[in-house]
Amino acid sequence: MRSRTRTVVVLFAAAATVALVAAGCGGGGGGDNTTTTQKSSFKAALVTDIAGLNDNGFNKNQGVGLNNMASQLGITPITKISHSSSDYDPNYNAAVRAGANIVIAAGFLLGDTMKKYAKQFPKVDFAITDDPVSAVGGYKNEIGITYAAQEAGCLVGVLAAKQAQQMGGKAIGAVGGIKIPPVDSYIAGYQYCANKAVPGTKTLVQYSNSFTDEGKCASVAQNEIGSGAEVVFQVAGLCGDGALKKASALGKWGIGVDSDEYTVAKNILTSATKKTDVGVEHAIEDSFHNKFPGGTDIVLNLKNDGVGVGKVSPKVPKAWIDLMNKYKSQIIAGTLKPPVAVSK
Repeated sequence: MRSRTRTVVVLFAAAATVALVAAGCGGGGGGDNTTTTQKSSFKAALVTDIAGLNDNGFNKNQGVGLNNMASQLGITPITKISHSSSDYDPNYNAAVRAGANIVIAAGFLLGDTMKKYAKQFPKVDFAITDDPVSAVGGYKNEIGITYAAQEAGCLVGVLAAKQAQQMGGKAIGAVGGIKIPPVDSYIAGYQYCANKAVPGTKTLVQYSNSFTDEGKCASVAQNEIGSGAEVVFQVAGLCGDGALKKASALGKWGIGVDSDEYTVAKNILTSATKKTDVGVEHAIEDSFHNKFPGGTDIVLNLKNDGVGVGKVSPKVPKAWIDLMNKYKSQIIAGTLKPPVAVSK
């Protein structure tokens, strides 16, 4: 697998981007005819990873972002669903042949395919969620849509550690899908801040090697709980929902990922959220307005509200929330920097 670092070249604040787009759409006299022509011809494609659009978060929200832009800009959306990695290449080929002006890869696992097509079609814009392109010499027609997931992981780690402490334990779990950087960055922040909030907290980390099989993640969660975990953080997409359900069934607590998963199971402490819809919207807007920052990375983090936490259980004491928010303020201020690599 290609090596990657977390080097960041460009920071796009969500509010600033939206303001810029609003200004561009409200251009001066004579702009309406030009805009109408552009709207009728522009096409944006999304190629999902193997979870498709039914994963309750990561891919699904990117589809929402694509459709939002279709409504707001009048563009033609193209969605290509991948059921296995063998679908990546034909889906890219179909999107490009359909005349897509921008093709967005829904996740890290599509990185090699994106690079192949970016090189082959230099006049098409390419973007990828959860994979920085600048660090590996990205082409001028591709960008990375990256997220500081370790920051969101840190916040939920604080609550996990406090919950475990209240339950008389000092172990928490993390159920990863496939061991790739976007998964590990969540877990790294979770692990680091849990131990910081309650020194001595141990994080049990295991991987299901799936993003779709709920049974596999349920088994991993059961193993971690059997080893003492009081709280389980799922970082495995649809597969991870099995971990949340198993944790609840065993009287423990779960933490969701990517979107607000408060209703997935009975005992959900909160969720570490990643606004993958917003990242897709930024990429499409930039391409549509000929402001595509090729060869660089968009970064979404706590400061620009690109990552965060979902609904918090009403059973969580206010003191814990205050502590979590203290960590959040420190991260935004730059005085606390959660790691992106899981410690051994």
